[in-house]
Amino acid sequence: MDDDGIIVKAGRKLAPKAKLAYVTPANQFPMGVTMSADRRLELLRWAARANAWIIEDDYDGEYRYSGHPVAALQALDNSGCVIYVGTFTKVLFNALRLGFMVLPERLVEAFVSARSLVDRHPPTLDQAILAEFITEGHFGHHIRRMRQSYAERVDVLKTAADKHLDGVLDVVHAGAGIRTLGWLKTWKSDQDAAQQAQKCGLEVTPLSTFTLKYECPPALMLGFASCNPAELRRGVSVLATVLRSR
Repeated sequence: MDDDGIIVKAGRKLAPKAKLAYVTPANQFPMGVTMSADRRLELLRWAARANAWIIEDDYDGEYRYSGHPVAALQALDNSGCVIYVGTFTKVLFNALRLGFMVLPERLVEAFVSARSLVDRHPPTLDQAILAEFITEGHFGHHIRRMRQSYAERVDVLKTAADKHLDGVLDVVHAGAGIRTLGWLKTWKSDQDAAQQAQKCGLEVTPLSTFTLKYECPPALMLGFASCNPAELRRGVSVLATVLRSR
């Protein structure tokens, strides 16, 4: 992938007989890249020509803080090859455990049959309550409120990082999602940096834990959604002390 998302030509070269692509175009994990409109259309053309499927996992798609909204692959799909997957767990609360799929019409009957065999006891009451929550407008209000709150928090994180981490960690201003990356400038191992931060009470995730085959520059994943502005500023200050300790 690159700054425009998945590189379709590279995927075709690596797997010329592929029949399915699983993508997170709204906010790729862990890099946080939003797939460009041109790259989305290219991926759709590949699926149509190859008679293949695309699973579009709308990961944190509700939380976008900059630029214009980009149409979902499912909304651009004219050949019926996109299976759109979403969840309410991340945008409401973890214990809810409710997700959904938007299917091409030709798949609905097969998926309904499979669903009836996978789990004969779906949480009917939870679904009914959530449906009412949505139709009464509460869900849309919640999303707008949290988007504003998270946008403020990522601004606080970026401002504090530019002030205290200059020269040791280059923090990306997240355009979407609930976490961002900081590229290490003076540490060769993000694993070592994360371990030292943990000793000081900070939970940061090294980017290298998400790679199996390819090497990447050392970086730390920084979450900001669950911290208030004061906690973010304090965390940045502690992280600066850790990273400047060598």
